[in-house]
Amino acid sequence: MEGDCVAADLHCHTKMSDGSVSIDELILLAKKRGISTLAVTDHDTFAGTTRAKVFGSRHGVEVLSGIEISAYDNERGNKAHILGYCCECPDRLEGLCRKIGNSRRRSANIMLQKVMRIYPIPAEMVLRRAQGSTNVFKQHIMHALVDAGYTTEIFGPLFEKLFAPRGGLAYCPVAYPDVHDVIRRIHEAGGLAVMAHPGEYDGHDLMCELAEKGEIDGIEVWHPSSREEFVSQYIALARQHDLLMTGGTDFHGMYTKDCHPLGSFLTPDDQLEELKKRKARMLKDAGR
Repeated sequence: MEGDCVAADLHCHTKMSDGSVSIDELILLAKKRGISTLAVTDHDTFAGTTRAKVFGSRHGVEVLSGIEISAYDNERGNKAHILGYCCECPDRLEGLCRKIGNSRRRSANIMLQKVMRIYPIPAEMVLRRAQGSTNVFKQHIMHALVDAGYTTEIFGPLFEKLFAPRGGLAYCPVAYPDVHDVIRRIHEAGGLAVMAHPGEYDGHDLMCELAEKGEIDGIEVWHPSSREEFVSQYIALARQHDLLMTGGTDFHGMYTKDCHPLGSFLTPDDQLEELKKRKARMLKDAGR
């Protein structure tokens, strides 16, 4: 799917979480790239949704409300990310997102203190780079270290040295909610739950379980981490269980390991239309 001129990039991050570009910049980039539809899916927050929709309509870019919620697969001991699209009542996710945010904030503070003991940078440098975000992320700490001259890249040997889950000198885990609870909460909020990048975090078995149990509404098939040999498996599984198939660049601007301009991975037109149909069906069934 990379490079094809199709409809929508349904996985994008902004400065509201761990992206490096503002909402306005994201919309303008989409317009320049000829992308007609975006989903802003910042981590554990809907904070930028209204702004994105207003600015998008002004510039002819359709914006779908979205979120990427961090979760944990307790059975297998792995992280997982669930994308929530078109949540009718996002306030029903507010408590969950606040709990994740508080845990992330505690973790970030511990990591920052550890980093500052190794590299003498002022906390203000990190906080300035996190300005506008709902939290401090590892990327903000790394950005400060780049600007302080300790490295030339956000993701690289220094990132691994500091933040590798096993043995990272400054690593501190975040407490994430159970993945099944996250999916249930998205549905309670009137949204569609899609498993993000199943090729990451050893997510294949979880993806199969969620599909077979009918818990998820879709799979993110086209993503930078989706190896070519697995894409056909994702498509077959989605068709077997009548699941949506989405695509997105997982755009973070400069806060990324590999170069993938906005719109590098996209959702085909037929799947975008199917997503909208299923959302309309949900509203009809709910009597709205």
